[in-house]
Amino acid sequence: MSDDATLEVVRRHAVAIDEDSAATRLLDAIHPTATLVLIGEATHGTREFYRYRADLTRALIERRGFGIVAVEADWPDAYRANRWVRAAGGDATAEQALDDFTRFPRWMWRNQEVVRFLRWLRAANADRTAEARVGFYGLDLYSLHRSMAHVIDYLDRVDPSAARRARHGYACFDAFGDDVQLYGYAASLNLQRSCEDEAVAQLVQLQRGAAEYAARDGEMAADDYFVAEQNARVVRNAEAYYRAMFRGGVASWNVRDRHMMDTLVTLVEHADRQGRDAKTVVWAHNSHLGNARATSMADLGELNLGQLATERYGVRCCRVGMTTHEGEVTASHDWDEPAALRQVQPSLRGSYERLFHDAHIPAFVLALKGEVATALAEPRSERAIGVIYRPETERASHYFAARLPEQFTVVVHVDRTHAVEPLERWGRHEIDLPETYPTGV
Repeated sequence: MSDDATLEVVRRHAVAIDEDSAATRLLDAIHPTATLVLIGEATHGTREFYRYRADLTRALIERRGFGIVAVEADWPDAYRANRWVRAAGGDATAEQALDDFTRFPRWMWRNQEVVRFLRWLRAANADRTAEARVGFYGLDLYSLHRSMAHVIDYLDRVDPSAARRARHGYACFDAFGDDVQLYGYAASLNLQRSCEDEAVAQLVQLQRGAAEYAARDGEMAADDYFVAEQNARVVRNAEAYYRAMFRGGVASWNVRDRHMMDTLVTLVEHADRQGRDAKTVVWAHNSHLGNARATSMADLGELNLGQLATERYGVRCCRVGMTTHEGEVTASHDWDEPAALRQVQPSLRGSYERLFHDAHIPAFVLALKGEVATALAEPRSERAIGVIYRPETERASHYFAARLPEQFTVVVHVDRTHAVEPLERWGRHEIDLPETYPTGV
């Protein structure tokens, strides 16, 4: 099909949106039987992506009974925010509840749009029973040291002798202080014995005590155990991730996305056991949530959360992608640099973004089915901007080949976008610094 014919199909099926209508139009594009809605973003620093994602999530909670929000963030950091939105913990404000997001890039979660959503979620939860309150959880695995500390703190409360054993096992990591990348480098080259056995053993020991720990004080004890077990799982998988970083290829990426999938399944199963709403919204970058099988990354052996979720949940999984042609973005030029307002260059010819720009609709929703799926079936370039943006090497750094109708179920295009507003523009923190160079997704 010619580009002109393809463009006519896009214009015919695109549903124009603005900030007032986006949530309803997006909800209309999602099949009512969907129990898992993955909402992506083409950048980590675009205001409209955060806002539309939050507004769609609100509609899914209010109108379709979704009960879990899971995001591309570390488990212990997000759990503090989870406690705040569920009226627990000691934080007075949403900003305080986000204080554990200290590592680069802080602005991904410490920004005005996330604050806006968390305030709404806490207010919405106030009208629900404690058991029915919607949770906000992290799927990621970078928090090795923080998660170890949380496991030990939990055991100090429920089983001091087990806490002593945990300290002894986790002491394997002490030789490298807080430098988890140095640990990964040494362990991957056999310069240092890996701590894999200790990380696995601690998770197993915690699971062996599950019945006793979780039964002590009813539901609250069960939740406390669930959080501790997940932190132990983070330690095990983070250890594997940092060792895989130095093997080259896609090994570390695959460890990370498998961990996110495992965490997602764990959250759903935990909610089911407690009789709570288990329908889930996931927030992450397009590169994690679109089906990797429909992109050039699959040729390298890369998988992702979107692929794994589609394989497990089938038609109950809806994948929403977001794109933009030009505008502004909050991003850094290099790892560890402070956030800055950057100009997004106009999209390249031959890309999906340029095709959508040529439709001359400022913002729209497009369901990728039927005639649209046929018209867009041929591979095109697609842009991905993470926490790092390098316009001087735009094509090499930020574009990959994709078949959009296989990658996503629905796409949202905002032709000109604006940067998300960080609460501050700090560059980095030394604790559990990840390495997703050069894309930062």
